[in-house]
Amino acid sequence: MKRITTVLFDFDGTLMDTNEIIIESWQHTFRTLTGKEGDVEQILESFGEILRDTVQRFFPGCDVEKTVEIYRSYQVSFYKKLIRMFPGMPELVDELKRKGYKLAVVTSRLRPTTEEGLEKYGLEHTFDYVVTADDTDKHKPDPEPALIALRKLNSCPEEAIMVGDTMYDMGCGKNAGVSTVMVNWAMAAGAQKKMSSFQPDFTIDRPEELWNVIAALDDQMACKAGDSVRK
Repeated sequence: MKRITTVLFDFDGTLMDTNEIIIESWQHTFRTLTGKEGDVEQILESFGEILRDTVQRFFPGCDVEKTVEIYRSYQVSFYKKLIRMFPGMPELVDELKRKGYKLAVVTSRLRPTTEEGLEKYGLEHTFDYVVTADDTDKHKPDPEPALIALRKLNSCPEEAIMVGDTMYDMGCGKNAGVSTVMVNWAMAAGAQKKMSSFQPDFTIDRPEELWNVIAALDDQMACKAGDSVRK
């Protein structure tokens, strides 16, 4: 009987509280290019999107590469100082690892800053695989980032869950056939729920509630296995 064996985590807004650095990087970019700040709600709605796609929406007609450089140069200057793990997340990840779950990060962030964040909290060896925007030309909500992680972990979609804070995470998981969990502690979650066609299978308010999700899915699998035997 299969059970949940694999947990795929988004990085920004799920594992790591990067809200402040992302918002401030966008506001720096808006101030540099327009002389005024952008709308915070629109910025939150863009969380999880590939950077170049957001740049083209926010600044139509701009030089995309120069605008990306404005954004990234600001973020690099303050990134490591400002990021932090959400309360309860270090304990959850450690316990999942101790209990033998296969763990992966699936993020639209580039690899260097993803690895820098993991190293800051000593997580570089905790995750069995890390999928970043550098690893594929197809990005969330396309299923490919999640499918890459599943292939590398030798896991089936039915035994995995995708944990994230944006509609892009939920879409990626659903399109890959993975159960989805929306975290309610991130700023993007509230801003994006109303605009998303990808509704999560579960929502959690605290990291430790993920154990309830895993137990519920394991029970569902046990029931299906029992029904199959009776038939």
